[in-house]
Order: sequence, then C-alpha cells, then structure tokens
Amino acid sequence: MSSTPANHAIWARRLSASGCLSLTDPNFAIYLDSIACVGGLRSEFRFPRKECKSNSQQEAASNNTESINQTGTVEEEPNTEDESNACVYLCGNSLGLQNRRTAEMVLAELDVWADQAVQGHFVHSEGRNWKNMTDLVNPILARLVGAAKSTEVACTGSLTTNLHILMTTFYRPTKERYKILCEANCFPSDLYAFTSQIEMHGLDPKEALISLTPRPREFTLRLEDIISAINREGQSIALITAAGHQQGCIVGWDLAHAIGNIPLELNDWQVDFAAWCSYKYLNAGPGAIAGLFVHENWTSDPTKLGGPHGRPRLAGWFGHNPATRFQMPDQYEPMRGAGQFVHSNSDVLSVISLYSSLQLFWSYPGGMSGLRARSEELTGYIEMCLQGLSSYVNPQYAVDYPDSLNEQQSSRARTVGFTIITPSIPAQRGSQLSLMFLPSGKGLVIKIARQLLELGIVADEREPDVIRFSPVPMYNSFEDCRKTVEALNSILETQNLTSAVSS
Repeated sequence: MSSTPANHAIWARRLSASGCLSLTDPNFAIYLDSIACVGGLRSEFRFPRKECKSNSQQEAASNNTESINQTGTVEEEPNTEDESNACVYLCGNSLGLQNRRTAEMVLAELDVWADQAVQGHFVHSEGRNWKNMTDLVNPILARLVGAAKSTEVACTGSLTTNLHILMTTFYRPTKERYKILCEANCFPSDLYAFTSQIEMHGLDPKEALISLTPRPREFTLRLEDIISAINREGQSIALITAAGHQQGCIVGWDLAHAIGNIPLELNDWQVDFAAWCSYKYLNAGPGAIAGLFVHENWTSDPTKLGGPHGRPRLAGWFGHNPATRFQMPDQYEPMRGAGQFVHSNSDVLSVISLYSSLQLFWSYPGGMSGLRARSEELTGYIEMCLQGLSSYVNPQYAVDYPDSLNEQQSSRARTVGFTIITPSIPAQRGSQLSLMFLPSGKGLVIKIARQLLELGIVADEREPDVIRFSPVPMYNSFEDCRKTVEALNSILETQNLTSAVSS
C-alpha cells in the first residue's frame, strides 16, 4: 500500500481496532501479525543469528583457526533455533533464506550419489531420476511466470549466461535496426552482456546501446518516458512489451527481481524472451541454477529457430529430444519449446534446492496472488513508518538536501537524512524499498549498514548512498519491519555521523 489518503484511513482504522496510538508501537505490529494470513511459512525458514558479522568481521573470522579442534574437525555450532536469537532479515532481494526442507533434500541426493552413483540418472530411490530432474521444477516455474505451458520455460544455466544464449538468437542487428534499449545503471552484468553482444557484431556500443535515465531531479523511470523512447527509437511489462512490438522490436526481460516477487503473465503479455536467477525471491541458494522463458510464438514453428532459414540458436546435448538424447545421435533434434536452449545436464544439487523452495509458493493461501497481497501490506507498513521519522526527507527536496529545505524544515532536519527513491505506487514496485541517504555522495551507507547489523538488522547496501529493505512476504513479519525502522531511527537520532558528512 502506498501512503495515499485512502491508505492513511485504512491504517488509522487498524490502529483504532488494535487500541494502539502509533504505527511503530510494538503492540501494533504484534496485532498486525496476529490477524495476517502468515500461513505458517515463517517457521519453514532458517534465519541468520544475531551474532552474524559484517563483511570485514567475517573475513577476520575466516582467518581464525581457533574453532578447529585437535582432531582437525570444526567444532559444532550451538543450537540457535530460538527465534529470539534470529536477525531481522530484510535482504531477500539479494539472497533469499534457506528453507528447512533444503538440507534434507540435498542430503538425500548425496545419498543417492553415494549409493547408486551413475544409476541415479535413471533409477532413483526417491523417484527423482537425475536425467529428468528439471521436470519437477518447470511446471512450477511456468505458473510463476505466467507461461501457457511448462515447455515455455527451462531451468538452466545462470542469468547472464542465459541472456547471452537468448540474445545470440534474438539480437540480430541489421543496418537499419541495431539498437538495444535498456535502463541506465542497471545491474552491471546485464550491461556487460549487452555491450559484448553489440561488439560481437562489430558495432559501437556508444551508438547501439540506448540507456534510459530518469528525468532531472527524479530517481525512477516514468512509464511514458519508456514508451516514448521506444516510439522515438523505432510500470507495466505488458504496456512496454506492446509498445516495443508496435515498433517491430524484440522484447526481452531480466526478471531477477520479479520472479517470486510479483505475479507475471509472460505468455499473455506476448513477451518474446526472459531470463531470471533463483537465489533471490525463489530462495534456491547462492549461485543457484537460473531459468529462461521463450514464448511459444517462437518455438511452435520449427522453421523460426535453427536450420538454414531460422534464427541461429546455440545447441547442446540436453536441448536434444529427450527420447533419443542418450542414444547420442550426430544429428541435433531440438526439444519442443524453451528446452532447446538448454545445453548441458543440470546441477542436481542446485535443482533439488530450487525444488524444495518452489513447493512452498502454493503452500501459502492464494499462492502468488496471496503472497503479493501480503507483500503490499508489509511494504506499505514499513514505508509509512519510515515516512514518519523526523529524518525522512520528501523526494522533492532530496536532490539539493539540505539547501532545499525551508527555514522551518531546516531547524528540525538531522545532519543525516534519507528519502525513499522507490515509486510510492504499489503497482510500480515489488517488495523492496530503496532508501537514499543524504547528503548524497558522502559514503554514509557503509557506516549505517554496519550499525544496523550490530543491532541485528540485515539489509542490503549499495554504495555510495543506498540501503535497500525488502520485506519478503513468505517469511518476514510486521514486527520485522517495525524493528528495522526503530533501529534505523536510533542510529540517525543518536549516532554521530557528522564526521562522515564533513569528510
């Protein structure tokens, strides 16, 4: 929920019903959690301990061998299952938490490897033979991205690798049409991929890569500016995709921060291709196997891809027809659908980790729609609590902070302030709020993030100015949000950050 007058009224009614007077009252957060449809999923996840350390502390600890006993084995960690010992974890946009089924299911595959070795590809004690392991996850991924059928998706590779594979097919520049339109300051791996693809075709990225930037004194792209750029060069995925198609463009999406976060309908929206990672909102673990989508419009006609007249497509043996794959014929016969973009046997341990997590999405009442509704509640709550802090700065004053404040505002302004640069309209954002700390360019976030961690709050910092909070509906609570706001406020109110500002 955004902080509109209507939503202010909703929160006011909830406050009244709870008997509390403040959004940040601990009893109000407890009340909200008591009436929320949590579905019991929080208990399905393992949270970091409050003893979790900053990066520098972790590096120092990794060089300390005192925890290794005389037999050369590592001493066991104490039991830390107590919820009171858990960190507040609002970093699922960077790495999702491990669910409690994962270790058991991964260990089961290790047992199959130990007991059956190569036969595990064909005969599996749990009924999950390795050669068809991705058949477990593809139907669930298809539901999450809004594919018409499971053959529109493939569980394979990594995000950047999949982008390269897909762009080899779909980026076919001509003299008249050779430009790639993308968001400025996107994740650098995407930018590296786009630049290298352009260079592979002998083109100059300065001419062929169009990077969209927000308007002056704004922090996010407007939908109308994206569509205008598409129309000129020849926030709704459907609208942007349609605008691209009207100009004859191929439209692909990086869904790293979308899959498992917001409902998607890629088939209905006529998206040509998409790629994603699985370690954020899909909770599949660090560096987990990724996925891709190719619309059936491209794969239903076998002449469109590969062969002498179709678009080129990189091939590998696990993209071959599974009926004859292990006969290893010389002639390549592509699978139906997106599977033909798969090259190699998948990492079984990574796939089973993903599968253990994906099963939880439909354990939640309402599935993805239910999770999205809860996400809007959590994000709306933490947004309103943050906006109530005295250190909050309206975005219109953020660019020139603190000079942009009038005399009355300046008198109550903190040395360090923050604004929220994420769109306030729920339909234009996922579960993440990006806070930009002011004055900008002072490198404040490292110190603030370290102090948050010391208070047991795990957030995601992006130098030089941004810290991101992401309340994930599957495992975060209103109390998590309240504690985060309380901790941030205590840092900004009581900690001396003047030296960082003046340096």
